[in-house]
Amino acid sequence: ACSEFSQRSCEECLRNVSCLWCYTNNTCIDYPVRSVLPPSSLCSLSNARWGVCWINFEALIIAIAVVAGLILVSIAVCCCYCCYCRRRSRSRPDEEEERLARKREERRLQSLQRKHERKLKHDEIRKKYGM
Repeated sequence: ACSEFSQRSCEECLRNVSCLWCYTNNTCIDYPVRSVLPPSSLCSLSNARWGVCWINFEALIIAIAVVAGLILVSIAVCCCYCCYCRRRSRSRPDEEEERLARKREERRLQSLQRKHERKLKHDEIRKKYGM
């Protein structure tokens, strides 16, 4: 039982994972597993220690919340970035297809123009020699 470690030391109490150390009255108590956080009637969060003695429960909760928040924000940023890249990569082929179609049309027009020039030259030669 955790109460056996009361009035000893925090390290001895926290060797057992199911124990909670309260610095207010130097007591070792069973961690209230029914509630996620220990109630303030048991021990205030700033004086409660669980897992390690060098960080209080309040700071532990804040640190875990910050780390979880950073992970969630980074996942959201990655998802948004990936969606943006995917959308951008989808639009690129359309632009490239459009550019290729423009070049194709330009080549077709140049070909028609050369064909027309050749026809005019042939017509002049035929006219010159009376054919």
